[in-house]
Amino acid sequence: MQQIIYFFQKFKYFLFFLLLECIALAFTFSNLNFHKSKFVNSANTITGGIYTTLTNTSEYLNLKEQNKILAIENNQLKNLLFQKKTFKTGKDSVIVDSLKNYQKYTFTSSKIIKNDYAKLFNFLLIDKGDKDGIAKEMAVINSRGIIGITDNTSSNYTRVQSILNRNSRINARLKNNFYFGTLRWDGKDYKTVQLHDIPRQASLKIGDTIETGGKSTIFPEGIPIGIVSKINQGTTANNKVDVKLFNDMSNLGYVYVIKNLHKQEIQVLENE
Repeated sequence: MQQIIYFFQKFKYFLFFLLLECIALAFTFSNLNFHKSKFVNSANTITGGIYTTLTNTSEYLNLKEQNKILAIENNQLKNLLFQKKTFKTGKDSVIVDSLKNYQKYTFTSSKIIKNDYAKLFNFLLIDKGDKDGIAKEMAVINSRGIIGITDNTSSNYTRVQSILNRNSRINARLKNNFYFGTLRWDGKDYKTVQLHDIPRQASLKIGDTIETGGKSTIFPEGIPIGIVSKINQGTTANNKVDVKLFNDMSNLGYVYVIKNLHKQEIQVLENE
């Protein structure tokens, strides 16, 4: 105990200097967007390399599950070919609306190298970034459903705001009748999210499928989310339901980042 006291007495000025430095840096990054952005990008680059190494040593443990996911996805893609025209362009896939014959979305494959799901504000890290055409506010999905929205990018990595984030807000609808609401997470169960503000006249039952509503420029409509697992029986106007996710958010591997090629055009019209 005396040695600890002696240590603090001997280095008290140096420790005080470090405390002031930390306070100064905290104020700098919290109040100046430029410094904050540079800090986040640098952190993504450094931690991205570390997590890539860790991920490469453990990815073979989940090969059986990944093969199962790929088999399901291949089946879905075969069914999709009967509805839409699909073209391969190098590493990306392009889906063209067969009715209007114009390209609307591109899909870029990526791998998750870090995944948080037990916090209140969860993020993921994927191994694609600016140089791969990834930008902020792009949808991230896999073969089972939605994952989140891109939040920040560096040259080689992207941080993704998970749907398991208290700040997440995603437009979603009932598949059987197209009534829609806002998908949020209450921070409790990583397997379940909540759909809020559904019109009271909407017919709801346990087991109904929930999917993206397509009312934003981020997610295309019809991406699966989960099924209704609990219906709020109260009389509040909120009309909240619990949605059990199709994805196991604790066990994620490969994802697709979706770019809406018409996003800028739509936003210009909305801003006018």
